[in-house]
Amino acid sequence: MKDRLRAMFCDHLSVMRGKYLPNSKIADSSTRFCRSTFGVHYDRDLLDAPGAMMKQGLPDMELKWVHDDIRDSWHSGTKVVLGDLYDDHDQPLPLCPRGALKRAVAAWQAHGLSPKVGIELECFALQADDNGRLVPYDAPGGVVYGTGPFADPLRFNDRIWAMAEEMGFSLDMITAEFDSPQFEYTLTFDDALKAVDDIVLFRLMAREIALEYGIVLTFMPKPIAEAGGSGMHINFSFQDETGANALSSGPRGGPEHMNDLARGCLAGLLHHHKGLAGLIAPTANSYMRLQPGSLSGYWQNWGGDHRNVTTRISSEGGAKARLEHRMADASANPYTAVAAVLQAARLGVENGHTLPPMETGDGFDQTDAKEGTAIDLAGAVRDLERDSVLTEAVGAELVANHVFMKQKEVRKTRDLEGDALRDFYVYFI
Repeated sequence: MKDRLRAMFCDHLSVMRGKYLPNSKIADSSTRFCRSTFGVHYDRDLLDAPGAMMKQGLPDMELKWVHDDIRDSWHSGTKVVLGDLYDDHDQPLPLCPRGALKRAVAAWQAHGLSPKVGIELECFALQADDNGRLVPYDAPGGVVYGTGPFADPLRFNDRIWAMAEEMGFSLDMITAEFDSPQFEYTLTFDDALKAVDDIVLFRLMAREIALEYGIVLTFMPKPIAEAGGSGMHINFSFQDETGANALSSGPRGGPEHMNDLARGCLAGLLHHHKGLAGLIAPTANSYMRLQPGSLSGYWQNWGGDHRNVTTRISSEGGAKARLEHRMADASANPYTAVAAVLQAARLGVENGHTLPPMETGDGFDQTDAKEGTAIDLAGAVRDLERDSVLTEAVGAELVANHVFMKQKEVRKTRDLEGDALRDFYVYFI
């Protein structure tokens, strides 16, 4: 069989959408989808969301890609590609999350700086019991930083590793996380767009490979109520026009060696803390994870090598100097989440926001910070609506669509608890 092409985009719900196209179309550079996909919810409810044109004939939008971005996939005989969405006037579709990230990158490039990004993904492995009910994957020897068959008896992560290498992903790490059966996957730093393209494809690859072993690998923030949560930590830095790391002020890192750029980024992230939550922790399930004392990015604070603050300053300096934002989870579209974090950081630099003192508490029993995120999705969406500066920076039309869909989601999930709430999301995230 000749290679076919799987052309895809990651939508407003962080769900992968695509088409298989025949080999004869690999030389093409576009295909069409229904624009009203942006009005489809997890439960397939069709909603007249802003920009989705659900009641204006459900017109087309076009997915365009660059031929050099086509790559081999984890399925024999299939190539994959990600692209950008355009409207029927051949203009960039404002709802396109990948376009939002491109705008964020361009805004930093106007300052002579190119964002570099590294993403850490956490997830849980579930499997069906004899009654078909999803239960935690049986990994009785799993421990934090666990490796080998006690942490992963089926060794599906070995297959993920091998395929990642075959596809050219730059893996930094695979390990078992704190709760069994929880795992973490980290890709190395790269240009922001490439880094997010890679994490989007890697996440899909990992889920599809795990499924071959009977494992539902879910990146939802808290699929097991009695266990911890899973985040999507966004690490970032900037390369200046000489190729140097602009966040570095020398070979040593940490709060005492921060430069003005790092301080401005931190100030922006704190200033837009509440608004960010509605975009980067965007499901009802997110607020089961986003709680005080849970190492999750709840508090409006920052610190050094401290896992219980929202933005962590690396103790490494020089080329490895970076900031780590810890609020996001992978129910967020990775393009939108990274765009939002980069835009909030940029706004801090441009608007000269004041950086409050560093967190000195342990984050469990004592915390200096007095403000946190909202306690539920409804409150987070209200906070996002109030943050008009962040909304404009990320993209007003994209955010309007997001707010509408999330307000509907609040109502859809209001009476769901336990497995019912988990199952609303688990096969999509």
